[in-house]
Amino acid sequence: MAELISKFEALGLSADKAKEAAANKKLAPTLDSLITSTGQTEFTKPTGMLIYTLATTATKDKTPHADYIARAIVAGRIASTEQLGAATKFCTKNDPSAAETAFDETCGVGVVVSDEEIAASVQGAIDGFKESLTKERYRALGKVLGAVKKLPELRWADSGKVKAEYDAQILALLGPKDERDTPAAAKAASAAASPAPKAAAAANTAESNKWKPASLENMFASGDISRLHKPGENPQIKPELTKEHLAATKGSVITRFPPEPNGFLHIGHAKAINVNFGYAKTHGGICNLRYDDTNPEAEEQEYVDSILEAVRWLGFEPHNIFYSSDYFHQLFDLAVKLTEKGLAYVCHCTGDELKAQRGGEERGPRYACKHRDRPVSESLAEFQKMREGRYASSEAILRMKMDIHSDNTMMWDTVAYRILYASHHRTGTEWCIYPTYDFTHCLCDSFENITHSMCTSEFNMSRESYYWLCDAVEVYKPVQWEYGRLNVTKTLLSKRKLLELRDKGFVRALDDPRLFTLPALRRRGVPALAINAFVRELGVTTADAVIDVVRLDNHIRDCLGEIAPRIMAATHPLRVVLENLPEDHFEEVEMSYKPNDESFGTYTVPFTRVLYIDSSDFREVDSADYYRLAPNKSVGLQGISRAITCTKVLRNADGSIAELVCRFEADGAQAKPKTFVQWIADCPKLGSPVRLDEVRVYNPLFKHDNPKDSSEVPGGWLSDVNQDSLVVVKGAIAEIGLWDWIKRYAATEAGRKELEQHNVENVRFQFKRIGYFALDKDTVLTAADIENAQFGSTKLIMNRIVTLKEDPKKGSV
Repeated sequence: MAELISKFEALGLSADKAKEAAANKKLAPTLDSLITSTGQTEFTKPTGMLIYTLATTATKDKTPHADYIARAIVAGRIASTEQLGAATKFCTKNDPSAAETAFDETCGVGVVVSDEEIAASVQGAIDGFKESLTKERYRALGKVLGAVKKLPELRWADSGKVKAEYDAQILALLGPKDERDTPAAAKAASAAASPAPKAAAAANTAESNKWKPASLENMFASGDISRLHKPGENPQIKPELTKEHLAATKGSVITRFPPEPNGFLHIGHAKAINVNFGYAKTHGGICNLRYDDTNPEAEEQEYVDSILEAVRWLGFEPHNIFYSSDYFHQLFDLAVKLTEKGLAYVCHCTGDELKAQRGGEERGPRYACKHRDRPVSESLAEFQKMREGRYASSEAILRMKMDIHSDNTMMWDTVAYRILYASHHRTGTEWCIYPTYDFTHCLCDSFENITHSMCTSEFNMSRESYYWLCDAVEVYKPVQWEYGRLNVTKTLLSKRKLLELRDKGFVRALDDPRLFTLPALRRRGVPALAINAFVRELGVTTADAVIDVVRLDNHIRDCLGEIAPRIMAATHPLRVVLENLPEDHFEEVEMSYKPNDESFGTYTVPFTRVLYIDSSDFREVDSADYYRLAPNKSVGLQGISRAITCTKVLRNADGSIAELVCRFEADGAQAKPKTFVQWIADCPKLGSPVRLDEVRVYNPLFKHDNPKDSSEVPGGWLSDVNQDSLVVVKGAIAEIGLWDWIKRYAATEAGRKELEQHNVENVRFQFKRIGYFALDKDTVLTAADIENAQFGSTKLIMNRIVTLKEDPKKGSV
């Protein structure tokens, strides 16, 4: 252990950090091996930190050539975290020792970008935004800086020099900030004069004409949320803060939806979206979307895109789109201000020491950190060292000096800044320190003049620290208000557990229709209208709720019952030959997409000598309580006035039923049948039947309502996975009305746009007497297929959205 500690200190780690690393069973051998592979015993601080960062991220599976990268670091070929990230990615698929030239090109080895080149590139990027900068001034900086960071010629440039040049050119162009640059001021001021934005999802507009969920107004008409303060009524530490706030907002309500872009949104977020956007809309205000992107290790552009898409899918449009990273410089400045006031300090304690200070597992007495009362000047100097990357990850943190003896755990000197050597999806490697949620959230709310900061009840204890920080740095203080979070039975919403389900093969992806992420529900074919109806019916209370998934299913059925066309299908088709019709018999039958609703229109299907019914509509042994087809028994055909009677059963060599021979009864020859079954004609010239490559039948992913309940699931939540949660049916067929409806949908502007983006889930049907179904995104469907009804290259995959009735046995496939 002592030898390892000495080795690690040679990298530039502090004694405490080296000791902690040596005790880490996963990190220690990796770091030791990397040091040994370099053949050196002494390192400069930057070199040592890169090797340490490599060790914390390298694994044998993902980084098989980590030793090569370590030697490249020591040789000076890899000199930044940006280059390190590129090297790690390159080595996951390539052997760098066999492709050194490609390695050097990919990682920017030897690339030098001069100050003149930096200045010219930055100038070019700014010139492309001059119109926006003239109009929006400093409010446009986020997109301008983003464009600068994406310039390929600056990828390997010194990020500090790039930022300094950028700041200098912006200052020269715009001059110092003034009252025009108050965040959200101009946007909020125009809110009263601007009409509310229309919902983005055009397809939802057509659906909402047929079925409307509960109103937003009713959602906020009762309970505590109906009695919240008006803008300006919340007290401030300084009276002038209220005046400035009202001057910027003109008294409008401003809310925000602030997700972290580290995963897909889920059904619980649907409630948060309705609450935040809905409250603002109901009160004539605005709602912003703000990405809480302060954890670069977990955030991905895929999630950024998915979040905005989900918000729009639910029918809402953000008034502004912000990122916490827009405010990194302002947040840093306020962290410095907090430290200057003696209300923050740099701490070098280990994780174990922090736990002990807070009472430990024994919940003993709490005590202050030994760094708590260090001189302000010392903390400021140490914080600057953190900013400059002179400490390893976890070697130093900035903590807020709150109240270690408070009954509220969120007041126990929580962390404001920590060190993370990771490339940020927007700021790249400009920062190696990042603010925590507890430091960022309230201040960003303040910057944006949020009037009602709404969050779920697990943040109840954060309210005190939220207010403490705003007052400590003397900025406008919004009101935080907590409401109960939403969970549903027979599922899990934890991001970690969802990833485990995917990685262990229980589900195919995070949008697997068995999950309750919003992309998964959308993919299954669940209408956004139904989700909105569900969360609005629940209302907004302060109590957490676990709602039976049956209630959601009922809303889905209610919605689909109004918006989905009806067609005939057979998941297990059985061939029927009408023996008393000629071989070439052909007639057309007019069918309605929705009886008693002319707005859906009609279509025609062929009726021929050979047709198919579903095998579930035939039984060889009849009984008194059975009303469908059996030998010598009659049944009606939907849309046909005459019945058929089974006269013979033909079998395959293995004894299974090959086909039924039936008699087409004369009109009026028999009493009206008690049951009418669906059927599909065999008419190849008209493309009937339509072959469905797969019908995916989804059932609950878990057997119990709460898979985490150890009293009901003693084997752990993974043991509760339902092995029959997905049943794939091959060989199903449908009538040609399916194609006719798709062509009609594609002929609308909304439908055409959705299909061009391959958003096929809006193509939904009720398969009569079976269930509700929608096209899955695995469907292969081109515009030519739709226009010409040419089905050769088409691949149709249908997802069951929900059964026709609450009891799945009554609507099973």
